Amino acid sequence: QVQLAESGGGVVQVGGSLRLSCTASGAPLDAMAITWFRQAPGKKREGISCLSAGTGNTDYADSIKGRFTISRDNANNTAYLQMDSLKPEDTAVYYCATDGAFCLWLGSPLNHWRHWGQGTQVTVSS
Repeated sequence: QVQLAESGGGVVQVGGSLRLSCTASGAPLDAMAITWFRQAPGKKREGISCLSAGTGNTDYADSIKGRFTISRDNANNTAYLQMDSLKPEDTAVYYCATDGAFCLWLGSPLNHWRHWGQGTQVTVSS
């Protein structure tokens, strides 16, 4: 059974940076596509970035393109989301998820991902 655990959230000032981690267990990370989501208060959960297995193809939502970078360290079974130039609207609970080796369209229904972490809170203060 695949399990995912996020860490690295916290409070940061506008313009600051954070790096989120998503550690996998139960299966090798290099066989998984990892998708990052976020859910702001009162809003729907949205997919923001994906990194496929194998080729390492990436996808980013327009809202974070050029500011966030997704990566992985297969030796440590951990994926990362480097977040730079943070804005107040980036405040949300961030989740990682996986289902298979290929990235799905970020706007797909959430039930297309079977395995989720518990989430980590990111707060950007102005």
